[in-house]
Amino acid sequence: MKIVIPGGTGQVGAVLNRALSSAGHEVVVLTRRPTRDGEVHWDGETLGSWAAAIDGSDVVINLAGRSVSCRYTAPNLQAMMDSRVHSTQVVGEAIASAVRPPRVWLQMSTATVYAHRFDAPNDEATGIIGGSEPDVPDYWAYSIDIARSWERAQEEADTPHTRKVALRSAMVMSPDRGGVLDMLLRLARLGLGGPVAGGGQYISWIHDRDFVRAVEFLIEREDLVGPVNIAAPEPLPQRAFMRGLRAASRVPVGLPATRWMAEIGAFALRSDTELLLKSRRVVPGRLLDAGFAFEYARWPEAADDLVRRVRQRRLDRGRTGAGVPSLT
Repeated sequence: MKIVIPGGTGQVGAVLNRALSSAGHEVVVLTRRPTRDGEVHWDGETLGSWAAAIDGSDVVINLAGRSVSCRYTAPNLQAMMDSRVHSTQVVGEAIASAVRPPRVWLQMSTATVYAHRFDAPNDEATGIIGGSEPDVPDYWAYSIDIARSWERAQEEADTPHTRKVALRSAMVMSPDRGGVLDMLLRLARLGLGGPVAGGGQYISWIHDRDFVRAVEFLIEREDLVGPVNIAAPEPLPQRAFMRGLRAASRVPVGLPATRWMAEIGAFALRSDTELLLKSRRVVPGRLLDAGFAFEYARWPEAADDLVRRVRQRRLDRGRTGAGVPSLT
């Protein structure tokens, strides 16, 4: 198959590109700064010659959007909104104008669309969309607005010959440098991998190989349209999540952090406490109902595999002197 990935140069794009290319597919990445074979320039806002890559392709997987790993200032939040909505709209325009449109368009979304809650998990049928929760920072609602606008841009695209799926993805855990797992491991090794603000908030996650398998599953399942939760079936409280990661990485102690300490840490990491404090209790109802079987349904086993691969990557880099991480 020919698979086009707008915004495919980040962590998730790299995971997909490696796996899909290794499986024998032709992968084309649309990026603002092409540097290698298989990458095509686009600006994420206007139609251009890049649209020729989509015409005649089999699958489009749109990952474009400004990283959420930043301080949630008003300009940054607006940039997140604009980059997601505009890129989705222009991908829809390219598909609509294609002579041979792709058969499926997988659009990245986020599990953050669901409410901050502890009482019950959020699936696609019964989950509560966030934005009106009491006792949370007001700007958290803007993250919900971004997610809903992102999905609405895909829904409104006039692409009658292309099936559309919104990937409400949890955090994708991979051994790549610069990813979320890399950040969490650094905190753990510094002794800071303990509970944050009590640690009761839920972490939803997915192992990178299950993420790829879920994408492949959705490409083939022509009966699945609309929002699909891409998350492991067993989210767990942050304190248990970090305990599992410390066990896998053989770090015996993780110091707890209060809410104000989390604020300081997030500021130092140029990130935001929403990523640490929001309870994302998300489960993959539609995937499970469709018969998808997770290889890594539980965090302890997933953490063991991921940490082993991080160690192997370091050994490989040490042997070759290469600066590019590898997955094993």
